[in-house]
Order: sequence, then C-alpha cells, then structure tokens
Amino acid sequence: MTTAAALLSQWIAHLRDERRFAANTLEAYARDVAAFLGFLAQHLGGEVSAADLASLEPRDLRAYLAHRRQGPDALSDRSVSRALAAIRSFYRYIERRHGLANARLALVRGPKLKRPLPRPVSEAAAQALIAEADADASEAWIGARDAALITLLYAAGLRISEALSLTGAARPLSEALRVTGKGGKQRIVPLLPAAREAVERYAALCPYALTHDAPLFRATRGGALSPRMAQALMQRLRVHLGLPSSATPHALRHAFATHLLANGGDLRAIQELLGHESLSTTQGYASVEAKKILQSYRRAHPRA
Repeated sequence: MTTAAALLSQWIAHLRDERRFAANTLEAYARDVAAFLGFLAQHLGGEVSAADLASLEPRDLRAYLAHRRQGPDALSDRSVSRALAAIRSFYRYIERRHGLANARLALVRGPKLKRPLPRPVSEAAAQALIAEADADASEAWIGARDAALITLLYAAGLRISEALSLTGAARPLSEALRVTGKGGKQRIVPLLPAAREAVERYAALCPYALTHDAPLFRATRGGALSPRMAQALMQRLRVHLGLPSSATPHALRHAFATHLLANGGDLRAIQELLGHESLSTTQGYASVEAKKILQSYRRAHPRA
C-alpha cells in the first residue's frame, strides 16, 4: 500500500517540476506537510498510509493544529494558516492524482487573521521623496518623471499599476482624473494643482512623444515604465533618505488615505477615492489614526 511519505515526495516533485514553485515556498510547504505526517505517525501509532489520509477525521487535523500552537516552537496564527494551506494543497493533489478524497477536512477552519495595518509614509517623508526624486536623477527629464509619478501616487492615492497604465490621452490633466482600477472598475479622483503641474513639467521635458495611446510614464529608452522600475526607484530613494523598507510606492497610497483622514476627511469619501469595494478595507486607516482621533476627542469634547 502506498505510504503517505511516498505521496509527499510525489507532491513535492509536482510543485517543483510542474508548478515551478519558488525554492523558499517549496521548502516551507514541504516542511509543513512533513511535520503534519510526523505528528500523525505518533498520533495514530505507526507509519501513515494513504488509507489513513483518506479516513482522517477533522478532530485529527485540529489536534495537529493545536499541537503546533504549543511549546517553545509554537507557531503564530499566520504560520498556522500557512501550514493548513499546505496540507490542503497536499490533499487536493492526492485527490486529483490518486483519488484519495477527504471532504471532512474542509470543516476545519484556520485562525482568523487580523488584517495588517497600513504603513504609510509621513507627510515630511512624502515631500522628501518628491524632492529627492527630482534632484537625484541623471537627467532632468527623468527627475521630473520620477517626481511627477511620486506626486501623483501621493496626491491622488493611485495604485502603482493605475498610475503606470495612464496614457497620453490623460493630458492635459484636469481637476479630476478618471482611473481604471481593479476589475476594470472606474472612479474619479480629484487632482491637486501640484500634481497637474508636476506631470506637465515632466511632459515638457520628456524626449518622447506622449501620444494619445502611448504610455504617459516612459522608461529611459522610451518604453513603458514598469512597476519593477518604480519599486527600484523607491528603494533607492528610501536608502538615500534613511526611510524604512515599508516606504514603497503603495505606502504613498496609504499616506494619501491616512493624511486625508487625519485632516478631517470622511471615511466614506476616502473609500470612494481609493476604489475600495468594502468600507472595512478603508477602516484600516482609521486604526492608524486612532490615537490622533482620541486626542482630538479629548481636546474637543466638553466632558472629556
């Protein structure tokens, strides 16, 4: 009879050779499922067979997850969730390749993970990034391009993909910009004069024709500026400025929302500006500003 260890080896080979998993991900998945099978060998009192995997009860899987939360090497909620995801991936494989189904294990739920709080840059850091981008470039038009891109991300709360998908048709920028976000959903975001001026300054210096259908933000050789290039730009700037690794292009979008909220912006309006489907996603910014809001309450409430 096929052993669980043999099935594990086949699954790892499948992830490596067919799914092309990255080495670190492959190692983590292999480690998680190997630990699970090792626990089952002790739990069931012998080598684990394919039949054992098919007949496993939800309580057995729950016992394993509880075991991983104990002792000096106890896993965090996030690591337990990853381990459960690896086990489920393993079970999908053995069902598809070997017909070993165990629908009962779907009843086991992992820990409910808290959404990580946004990590925005400060107002001073956003201004410093714009200034440094302009001053640090090898050519004036590249500095103007980088400053315009960062200004647009911060002033309008765009995702980097949204900003880089703009074409020459967006020019000349008006007081509002139509943006196509996730799922093709469109929204209108207002533009500050500083953002419009930064883009027009870049356009005036750009050596490439920013025609109607061509990308607005160009790479050095004239092609479209890529997200990877924008990430590399931010990495270089944050090193120069001594900013943390969380200072990414997306941190400028976080800063847009957080700073609006800190200055009295309405949560529903910010939801619309960001293009969030759910208000709960936007409420993460309220958590970032909770301390400031509490301070404002204490200053303003007559009975505080």
